[in-house]
Amino acid sequence: MSTTITGPAAEVELAIGGMTCASCAARVEKKLNRMAGVTATVNYATEKAKISYADDVSVPDLIATVEATGYTAREPAPPVRADSEGGGGGVDGNAGDEADDALRPLRQRLITAVVLAVPVVAMAMVPALQFEYWQWLSLTLAAPVVTYAGWPFHKAALANARHGAATMDTLISVGTTAAFGWSLWALFLGTAGTPGMTHPFELTIARGDGSGSIYLEAAAGVTAFILAGRYFEARAKRKAGAALRALLELGAKDVTVLGSDGGERTVSVAELKVGDRFLVRPGEKIATDGTVVEGSSAVDASMLTGESAPVDAGAGDPVTGATVNAGGRLVVEATRVGADTQLARMARLVEDAQNGKAAAQRLADRISAVFVPIVIALALGTLGFWLGNGAGLTAAFTASVAVLIIACPCALGLATPTALLVGTGRGAQLGILIKGPEVLESTRRVDTVVLDKTGTVTTGRMTLLAVHTADTTDEAEVLCLAGALEHASEHPVARAVAEAALAKLGTPLPVPEDFANVPGLGVQGVVDGHAVLVGRERLLADWAMALPAELRRAVSGAEASGRTAIAVAWDGEARAVLEVADAVKETSAEAITRLRALGLTPILLTGDNRAVAESVARAVGIAPEDVIAEVLPQDKVDVVKRLQGEGRSVAMVGDGVNDAAALARADLGLAMGTGTDAAIEAGDLTLVRGDLRAAADAIRLARRTLGTIRSNLFWAFAYNVAALPLAAAGLLNPMIAGAAMAFSSVFVVGNSLRLRTFRAAG
Repeated sequence: MSTTITGPAAEVELAIGGMTCASCAARVEKKLNRMAGVTATVNYATEKAKISYADDVSVPDLIATVEATGYTAREPAPPVRADSEGGGGGVDGNAGDEADDALRPLRQRLITAVVLAVPVVAMAMVPALQFEYWQWLSLTLAAPVVTYAGWPFHKAALANARHGAATMDTLISVGTTAAFGWSLWALFLGTAGTPGMTHPFELTIARGDGSGSIYLEAAAGVTAFILAGRYFEARAKRKAGAALRALLELGAKDVTVLGSDGGERTVSVAELKVGDRFLVRPGEKIATDGTVVEGSSAVDASMLTGESAPVDAGAGDPVTGATVNAGGRLVVEATRVGADTQLARMARLVEDAQNGKAAAQRLADRISAVFVPIVIALALGTLGFWLGNGAGLTAAFTASVAVLIIACPCALGLATPTALLVGTGRGAQLGILIKGPEVLESTRRVDTVVLDKTGTVTTGRMTLLAVHTADTTDEAEVLCLAGALEHASEHPVARAVAEAALAKLGTPLPVPEDFANVPGLGVQGVVDGHAVLVGRERLLADWAMALPAELRRAVSGAEASGRTAIAVAWDGEARAVLEVADAVKETSAEAITRLRALGLTPILLTGDNRAVAESVARAVGIAPEDVIAEVLPQDKVDVVKRLQGEGRSVAMVGDGVNDAAALARADLGLAMGTGTDAAIEAGDLTLVRGDLRAAADAIRLARRTLGTIRSNLFWAFAYNVAALPLAAAGLLNPMIAGAAMAFSSVFVVGNSLRLRTFRAAG
């Protein structure tokens, strides 16, 4: 229950340690929110608590509350800026190293468990392997598995017990400890340690001297299986902060600052101050947000905005940090630095979106809140029942151990990771990366898919799409002269023309003479003795040349379709118009059809003008009413929020840094693998191929994997529901219970392996 904050609110982010499942996060959150003046959100995936608290509450109070719940809490170390050598904003630069350090001991425990448990299980299940002293070798191998490898489960169970709580860790610990303890008793005090002992085969419990059986395979096998599940889950969690790091690493590292005397000095971007003037040479990143005070150029903002068309920048124009100077020399005056830059603000958007995205609670964890106490109570009840009936301690203890072993969540532990491993492995073969089990819950609910235009529906690069010539002008000559002149320019539009000319002509282009760039208008020069102009219509007008009617119509048609029209003239006469635009991918229309077949409504989202957006939408089959255009990069996340506010479950497909916050905010984020690292890390699914058809395949595969997990969990629980009464009634001895448990695991693995048959559509 949240309490209204009565005093001035402060905020703190605490790193929470010791959480092993989503129910742990829920318990910490509940305890914190019970404090007066506190509102908390605990994110299991990032292992952080974001807390607002009143002035009469202190951070030590918050930490004490978390520790009283059985977990650890600390304020994160002062952030090491990703741009300490340059960049903006702040994240913990050591987060990756810390994640690796946290994962290493779990990996070591898993390797130990697997290596030692395999021969223990083999000897117990294959009578031919039971040599004279096999039981003692089994004990030697199983002991480190149960104690060292299984220590995280025992530690969590003890911590939960101290606070009156029980989770799956409790059942794992109790089950494996009971099986191991019984085996120790049977070996040292019973007859199981006798040389030449083999497992007796009895369907029911031993009512006489049943001390000749050991259950080390159950103790070691369960520990190894559950550790495997925890390890793969931990691997997914370690990437929680990667989106932020990818964002900040886009920034420049060093910058050339101009002194008042005109001198130049190279410093770290972190040393920049508002008002400093710095130099940006062609090909360099702009160090921070600022205003151009000298020079003109085309600025490539695609890494930040995802939009391919370059933006002309001259004196007085604003520019954004992390964008690239694609043309001439610029002098920029810094207007925002550090955490105030657009790049840093976008990083905070991603962080807020991730923190506000509640981790899907695993079905097994939800049910365990009731299942675990019931099993423990049933085991104790079984012990009391058999003792009360005079069956003797051996029979009573055997029956109760059978209950614990049959209930050990071996199949439950395998249900998610095996399906996930097979599903993700098959996905990787098809160019689809699924990041974790939490992703799968979202795929079933999604009904709307928002598609970023540039780099997702389109190629993300400028392409020559059409050549319109006047009268009898030869198209090859147009391409030769215009391509030669544009080949000398670094402008992305010019590169598109030059590349098309080289591809279509198949011969080297002439070298122009007297080449000159006319800022904001185009280029001019002499090619093979012809005075050539290539650029905007205004460039031709400055030379007293007008476009004939047919070429003027071509310009109007190009502009109506949202394309860039480039006029070409030579020897005093306008000869042609070239149409350049970001081309639609050949497979995008088919992809839209497949998405609709999955029951999804596609929506096109772009920062381009509406004419461009609707032209692309028509090409791929998206209705005009489902086009959202002219959206600023930082506002894309607001579009996702608005759609979610309308009751829709939203999937987002994008590839740019500006898509990262929206990908994180969406119910399901699909990142194009050909895009930026920030978008890929913020997304839930990554489409390695860069083919939009993979989005439909990804959703199909994710839904099928989720269906497999659900069926695994159902049969794992159904097995427990059916087997527990049999064990309590004494109809299953612990060895048979262990075999039944193993069979349930085999069933789960076999069901998961069916995902290998998944095929991409078409």
